[in-house]
Amino acid sequence: MRTVRVLVIDDSAYSRRTIIKLLEELPGVEVVGYAANGEEGLRKVIDLRPDLVTLDLEMPGMDGFTLLRIIMNACPTPVIVVSSQNEDERVFKAMELGAVDFVAKPGRVISEQLLEIRDELQQKVLNVFNLNLQGLKVRTKMAIQEDNLPVRKLARLPKGGIQKFELLAIGSSTGGPPALQKILSQLPGNLPFAVMISQHMPAGFTKAFAERLNRMFPFDVHEAIDGEIIRPNTVHIAPGGLNMIAVQLKEQNIIRIKTPSKDDKYTPSVNVMFSSVAKCFGSRALAVVLTGMGNDGRQGVVNIKEAGGGVLAESEESAVVFGMPREAIATGVVEKVVPLDRMAGTIMEFCGFSAAKA
Repeated sequence: MRTVRVLVIDDSAYSRRTIIKLLEELPGVEVVGYAANGEEGLRKVIDLRPDLVTLDLEMPGMDGFTLLRIIMNACPTPVIVVSSQNEDERVFKAMELGAVDFVAKPGRVISEQLLEIRDELQQKVLNVFNLNLQGLKVRTKMAIQEDNLPVRKLARLPKGGIQKFELLAIGSSTGGPPALQKILSQLPGNLPFAVMISQHMPAGFTKAFAERLNRMFPFDVHEAIDGEIIRPNTVHIAPGGLNMIAVQLKEQNIIRIKTPSKDDKYTPSVNVMFSSVAKCFGSRALAVVLTGMGNDGRQGVVNIKEAGGGVLAESEESAVVFGMPREAIATGVVEKVVPLDRMAGTIMEFCGFSAAKA
């Protein structure tokens, strides 16, 4: 069995000891070192060449963002941010810079509450066995080369064309937040369809994620609200830890927010969302499966296809974790497999639109 070599970077001695203790419980994981600040962390990343780094963002001197930029430029390495929950906006900035995932500390105050992250931290560290390092390098190159500002375009139907899809439903997990940002940045400023997104994420983070995206783009992006109408030019993001579904009520399609069942291994559930979309929108829905661990979305894409809808998946070339796209592709219903940088254009083509600069 392969051993994952981990470097822990955190300025809190208590946090370092606790994180090291939790990691050393795992078979196949070796903590090869630790650092109390960014400068020391950088030296150890270069000297030790770990398979994974856990990184606190708030440190004296060189902070986590600066260190992350340097790591991703000099020696791209998987990084999991382990930071306070009230730093959620900063977490998404870190993921934009190349971090593959995050774990929220219970709070700033030093206490045994930190042990509460045991299961989540251990699971995400073990996910390193499934990371696609080539995909990570592709994403890192994108982050370094681009300023991530939206490309302002107008959606146009070709003369005599017909809009094929009215809803875009996207499922994602590990590596998903920057992938979603990338796609939304390349969609037109006047979205001719509605968007529903289920990104595996804990409660408390999706609101900040949606608000961050809403500030970047001309269309409306928000955390989904129970009972709201599904409209074009609007992006609905499922609340963390809950499921989002589409239902028809009095000739209108609306969002409902549901408590997950005991059978929902991942939340927000992509399968649950896709299956509801298949019933509600049928042939007017386009499903997209992005990077992520596990098989969430596998049954949902089958339901979408059986209802006459379309299905796309991210290619292994750019996926940080190819698990979810691979499982979707294995069903045989995926119509096209494309890398992340071509996904937005492919979505517009499938919906029947051409995109021209405004």
